[in-house]
Amino acid sequence: MKIKNLIHPLALAVALALNSTAQAAGDADNLPPIFNGKDFTGWKVPEPNPFWKVVGGVIVGENDEAKKGSMLWTEKLYGDFVIECDARWSGEIDSGIMLRAPELQLQMGISRSLKRDLTGSFYTGGTEKYPEAGQAKDLEKNFKPGDWNHYRLEAKGDTFTVWLNGVQMVKYTNAKYAGAAPIGLQIHPGLAMKVEFRNLRAKSLD
Repeated sequence: MKIKNLIHPLALAVALALNSTAQAAGDADNLPPIFNGKDFTGWKVPEPNPFWKVVGGVIVGENDEAKKGSMLWTEKLYGDFVIECDARWSGEIDSGIMLRAPELQLQMGISRSLKRDLTGSFYTGGTEKYPEAGQAKDLEKNFKPGDWNHYRLEAKGDTFTVWLNGVQMVKYTNAKYAGAAPIGLQIHPGLAMKVEFRNLRAKSLD
């Protein structure tokens, strides 16, 4: 009887601790939406705006007839953060998610400079536009052409990590990109392109 009384509180304490840990992990990854599926509340929309619209809970970005580019920015600034979204396109595009200051880009689609698909890689805008350490590996094994693909980007300190459809593609370290900035979605100028985003969720880690 005494043994039972000793074991029972110990087992209960372990169970509570495990539950607390699991709950904390779940809470840490509970990303609130940054797009409400209806309009651009919380986003800075360009004026005039022939580029961006909301259709059926999806952000659709498309060039105008002159093939001008455009950016859609969050009103909120993010330093350390996690963002997740689904993105879809067909044919050739050059798009991505912009972050930090100076600007760093998570590439989606064909690089205009290197003429190859660098989806999931980082574009720095510097002399080495797509550093080897920032390039996604095994893209063809994890990317679904023409379909929805799920992206997760974590910016924490000087380290930037990308997952594509649940698989880690790259972990890039660069202390240069340290400043907080809005999160941006891109339409690249110079080519006719259309890109769609849905289920955008993000949370600051600061």
